[in-house]
Amino acid sequence: MQRSFLLYFSITLVGILFIGRLFQLQILRGQKYDPINNAAVKTQYDYPERGYVYDRNGTLIIANQLSYDVMIQPNEVAPLDTLEFCALLKIDKASFLKRFNRAQNYASYLPSVFLKQLAKEDYAYLQEKLHHYKGFYIQKRVIREYPIKSAANIFGYISEVSESKAKKNADYQQGELIGKAGIEKEYEVYLRGTKGKKYSHKNRFNKVTGSYKNGILDTLPSNGKDLTLTIDIELQQYAESLMKGKRGGIVAIEPSSGEILALVTAPSYDPNMLVGRKRSKNSVLLMNPNNPDKPTYDRSLMAQYAPGSPFKMMNALIGLQENVIDINTNFRCYEGYQYGRRKNEFMGCHCGIIGSPIYLKTAIARSCNSYFSNTFKRIIEKDNKPSEGLNNWSKHVKSFGLGDYLGYDLPAGAAGRIPTGTFYDNRINYRWNASSVISNAIGQGDVETTPIQLANFTAAIANKGFYYTPHILKKVAGEALKNEKYTVPKKTSIASKHFEPIIEAMHEVFKTGTGKSSQIKGIEICGKTGTVENSIKIIDGIKTQAPDHSILVAFAPKENPKIAIAVFVENGGYGSTIAAPISSLIIEKYLTEKISKPWVEKRMLALSLQEVYDKQKSKEIAPGTK
Repeated sequence: MQRSFLLYFSITLVGILFIGRLFQLQILRGQKYDPINNAAVKTQYDYPERGYVYDRNGTLIIANQLSYDVMIQPNEVAPLDTLEFCALLKIDKASFLKRFNRAQNYASYLPSVFLKQLAKEDYAYLQEKLHHYKGFYIQKRVIREYPIKSAANIFGYISEVSESKAKKNADYQQGELIGKAGIEKEYEVYLRGTKGKKYSHKNRFNKVTGSYKNGILDTLPSNGKDLTLTIDIELQQYAESLMKGKRGGIVAIEPSSGEILALVTAPSYDPNMLVGRKRSKNSVLLMNPNNPDKPTYDRSLMAQYAPGSPFKMMNALIGLQENVIDINTNFRCYEGYQYGRRKNEFMGCHCGIIGSPIYLKTAIARSCNSYFSNTFKRIIEKDNKPSEGLNNWSKHVKSFGLGDYLGYDLPAGAAGRIPTGTFYDNRINYRWNASSVISNAIGQGDVETTPIQLANFTAAIANKGFYYTPHILKKVAGEALKNEKYTVPKKTSIASKHFEPIIEAMHEVFKTGTGKSSQIKGIEICGKTGTVENSIKIIDGIKTQAPDHSILVAFAPKENPKIAIAVFVENGGYGSTIAAPISSLIIEKYLTEKISKPWVEKRMLALSLQEVYDKQKSKEIAPGTK
């Protein structure tokens, strides 16, 4: 009896397993089955259009155009007159063999690109001739077109999927196009769409005999989703024109949302240079590591500069928060700050106020090094523990997003550097104090920031203590961005009440201080100029102090700010001479759509620093790095 039961149980169990497997194969996987690896089935793809891209005002900035690729499926190729075929495609025999072998190695039963992006005039002629050559056909494909020759660093580019990528990801085939930089890469999942597939049955002679399973597995293409960016393309173009002949970066942010209004790197390039068959040749030129202009290096996101005098506002805020200064605190300046006993341990100052008490508002407006050196010393040595003091200082600084990759939605970025007490404990072999690292008081020393970090810092001041993570995407398929990463504000460690005196002082910069000549009638601009000492470079075989960088951060208007901006011009000299007028022009253009000082605009548009750059023979890997 027991044996009978075990026999019936075993038969029943095996039957259930077989039925379950059949159910899985025929029912559950029926609609998902892809016969692409079946040698008796031919797969043809219908490629979708990538999503279109618009600026915040609805201007089309990325579009599409038709392209034609010669495709090959190696296992279908019949013997052919190679020389005749090469003449038809305008290639040599060596190129033919290289392309054929590459396709054969990829997968003999799968189609791949043999010759990409035919010229329109060649397409019609080849269409008539190519049917004589089995295994070859023409595939229509959509490639990018950039109607406005601007913002290449934002757009990025698309290029062919590599063989290794295609083998790892079934959603892509070799030769297909994929986003490689900028928003094309960051938002590939939205932009790419879904390919359509058409399956045909083949007989043993590789001849198509009809639709596979009456087309029930065929799919239609689904176009990519359209995107709306936060940038104002007119402002972007204007800012780029002001940076012509210069190197550096400009970042403009809307403080109330964190939306990036303009993201400029200079020099840049026409994004159409990396489209179509000319892409290969142009990429070698643009991405050459020996190209001194580094046009594909995004200085707005990746160049790490000392922030200079704009960083004094950070030390003022920390000093107020830590109660080591208040608005009535004053220090005296004697053309600089003596931080040691030796004669060379002296930090010069050009505030022009000698021997008289200097208060916070004036210290920011006139950019007094002595005031902020004393403030920094009090912060760091507050409890007679410099290492702990600097760790606390670093915590405050980092609460503004400095010293870290901000998490914005573009694939390029750099963290910058905000030193800590631990950093110096490991670096300095003697007992150190604030005077040992006093250059950090004025935004020099070991502090490094990127332009987008300083623009975000300025937005946080405009908001009196909070900021939104900067971002470039506004809408997907017409629906507003709802990602909490970009819509929930981040608070700094500084109490809101301490920002008011800083804002008043920044306003004073443009009323009576270093930015006075760049003030705009009718617009209350709050800002801070900066002149950053540059590294020693080798020029004509001689160690030379390279020209200073010109910097300005600002926001406007003072009440209910609409724009916060950071401008870096490499080797531009004083912040008041180049960065300040450029900032004012951009602010006025955005807020009023007019320019009240056309002579300043003309001067900035015509100004080129190329002669300065040509003289420099620095061995630095990239501008703004050490």
